[in-house]
Amino acid sequence: MPASSQRITVEVCIDSVESAIAAIRGGADRLELCGNLGLGGGVTPSLGLFRAVREETPDGMPIMAMIRPRPGDFLYTDAEFRVMREDVKAFKEAGADGVVLGILQKNGKIDLARTKMLAEEAAPMQVCFHRAIDMTSQDILTAHLEISSIPQITRILTSGQAPSAPEPSALPTLRTLLRNASRMPASAQVLVGSGINAHTAGPLLAELLPCGLREVHLSGGEWIPSAMEFRREKMGMGLRGECEWAIWRTSEEKVRAVRELVDKAWLEFVEREKIE
Repeated sequence: MPASSQRITVEVCIDSVESAIAAIRGGADRLELCGNLGLGGGVTPSLGLFRAVREETPDGMPIMAMIRPRPGDFLYTDAEFRVMREDVKAFKEAGADGVVLGILQKNGKIDLARTKMLAEEAAPMQVCFHRAIDMTSQDILTAHLEISSIPQITRILTSGQAPSAPEPSALPTLRTLLRNASRMPASAQVLVGSGINAHTAGPLLAELLPCGLREVHLSGGEWIPSAMEFRREKMGMGLRGECEWAIWRTSEEKVRAVRELVDKAWLEFVEREKIE
């Protein structure tokens, strides 16, 4: 497969202005903006957070807003779906580059009708169907094909229907998915994510770059201690344990480590392609 001179896109999910700054300094190409990322995978961020992050990002830095009204599963009530539609409209009006969403039916299949409604509402923004695709009862090739039938869907985020993308059980699925997607010009692009860090990125790229991998997704996050000095004993706000007095933040160093590995692997891949 011929390789271009473009570098691999690194998308970083963040939930604060501080994390956005750290991600950009670490080398992120695109941001996925969420609320409460450290708890249950993130939910819809506030418009205030979006505007504050936009002010701190360079011109041209894409910001994708998560559309998820609550943690938990991806089967939404009519009321929740109305909230999602309103949030899509709000972020579109606010100037987001795209939205990230995913809806399933009770039997675990992709809810194409509702997904299409949100995607059409979002146009001409980018639309990413998130890791709800990893929770579907359908095999990933069928799910990807169905999602790709909605022309407004730009990409899917997946770990290959495994807990994390670098797991051995995920790699055969991701290889097949990437190869299929590369043969279908109109299909949704494949963004590989979950479990990508400085320890796992190298082997993952070695496996998937030849199959067409061109985008990776990570948080580069960690819990850092709160600066609170006074902590009322036996009191908390429901997080429990160490998280009760900690804050989720993206690490500039963790993002940069992956950025450097990705760039190195890409350059080596391009050189091999030239020789072959």
